Amino acid sequence: MTSIAEGLDDTMWFATPNGLSALSKGQWRVLGVRDGMPSDDIDCLLSDSVGTLWIGTASGLAFLNSGHVQVPSQAPASLHEQILGIAEDRSGRLWIATSNHVLAVKRDKLAGGALSDADVREYGLEDGLLGTEGVRRHPSVFADSFGRLWFSMNRGLSVVDTTRAVASSAPAIVQIEGLTIDGNWSDLRQPVRLPPGSHRVTFLYSGLSLSVSERVRFKYKLDGFDQGWSEPVSTREAVYTNLNSGSYRFHVIACNSDGLWNGPESSTSFAIEPAFWQTWWFRLSSVVAIALAVLAYTRLRMLILTQQLNVRFEERLAERTRVARELHDTLLQSFHGLLLRFQTVSNLLPERPAEAKQRLDSAIDQAAQAITEGRDAVQQLRSSKVMSNDLALAVSAFGEELAADETNQNSAVFRVEVQGTPRNLHPILRDEVYRIAAEALRNAFRHAQAQQIEVELRYDERQLRLRVRDDGKGVDPKLLHEDGRPGHWGLNGMHERAKLLGGHLDVWSKLGSGTEVELSIPASLAYATSPALRLS
Repeated sequence: MTSIAEGLDDTMWFATPNGLSALSKGQWRVLGVRDGMPSDDIDCLLSDSVGTLWIGTASGLAFLNSGHVQVPSQAPASLHEQILGIAEDRSGRLWIATSNHVLAVKRDKLAGGALSDADVREYGLEDGLLGTEGVRRHPSVFADSFGRLWFSMNRGLSVVDTTRAVASSAPAIVQIEGLTIDGNWSDLRQPVRLPPGSHRVTFLYSGLSLSVSERVRFKYKLDGFDQGWSEPVSTREAVYTNLNSGSYRFHVIACNSDGLWNGPESSTSFAIEPAFWQTWWFRLSSVVAIALAVLAYTRLRMLILTQQLNVRFEERLAERTRVARELHDTLLQSFHGLLLRFQTVSNLLPERPAEAKQRLDSAIDQAAQAITEGRDAVQQLRSSKVMSNDLALAVSAFGEELAADETNQNSAVFRVEVQGTPRNLHPILRDEVYRIAAEALRNAFRHAQAQQIEVELRYDERQLRLRVRDDGKGVDPKLLHEDGRPGHWGLNGMHERAKLLGGHLDVWSKLGSGTEVELSIPASLAYATSPALRLS
């Protein structure tokens, strides 16, 4: 098949299987794939009324614009098939026969790259064509002088009167005819409410067109589920499954055979009731239940910790009592018997060996002192170091004792402040807190060279807090970790006592800026609020 076209500049164009050949002013040139052509196999040519050369190739449509080959950017998929014939009608439309389709396309929109669905019309058997498959014959599409288009198709010759094939301006009319829920019809005149659960929701609709009703296409969307309109479809139902609870609205529009979409859409609403676990009150109740469970677990955990601490306190108290009893019943009794024997020997010695008597008296004095120290140790093991439950009073007395000590090189102003209502403390916990405060005060009086030393004891609802501050020379921050300074065990012991109590100890200091020691113990562990804790 050979197709020839003449351009406005007297250029002759020839369609060949090896490219598009041009003869101009005695010069030949060939355009092909390297010049932007979809294929080198050229089947048909058309020089339209405005001088544009349209080129039908084995791989689609192209056109020549200012000497350059271009492919329509927004052409439908059917124009990328083999193009077997092209003709132009009086209204400026191109009639194109492909290997499987017959189309009418607005020429200006196709060349300008602004083609829309309404600018393309596809014709088929329902429009009266004998067939839709083009043939390799020149020319397979021909426009006569009366405005008619002749198509040579696979099933014979068809003719189209283009003066009558004008796009109808009447849009299609679309209507929702019914709604089925799991195969059961619902009355659209009443609000549709579905019980909770999985459902198969089917919308049935129809479209009426004054031209070819079989070519009506539909688009639909479901508000609350779809992100946008569906692709154009010819089916007259839309099915949705497994929708969540909530309110929905279904929309549908239709286009006529000329691609004109109707303006007013048809829509209907329905709702799916939530299951009880999807309701707001169930979700709120779940949140409250979880919060209560967390609170109960926290309180139970604190109760367990308190009981464990009480057990440890009781074990330590029992161990101290046992040690005191053993010392009293064994070691101290033995020392006491030995002392009586020494006294008897001393009485039997004559006064002449004065030196022997002097040494024996000295041994007797040392034994008596050892007994006194042993009794003091037993007393300390059997009872609290702090005889009064007033921790502030005990700390104050110890601080005043340090302030009056002549070995201290500076005279600091010392005061104790109590905040909150004093509470009874477990004796062992009270002793440990006292020892931590005593160690902090020793460091402040003996090493800090402070002018002001303050102790703050706060009885809060949530915790017991002890704070010791001074304005002394401070400590290098590198030495404030639990190991402290090598060979010195004060800071290490304070941290150990705090951990055993279930509390937390913090120490802040900086050279030249004083030192602050803070001990905090949870109220559930510190205060003797239950009978198990009232042991003093």
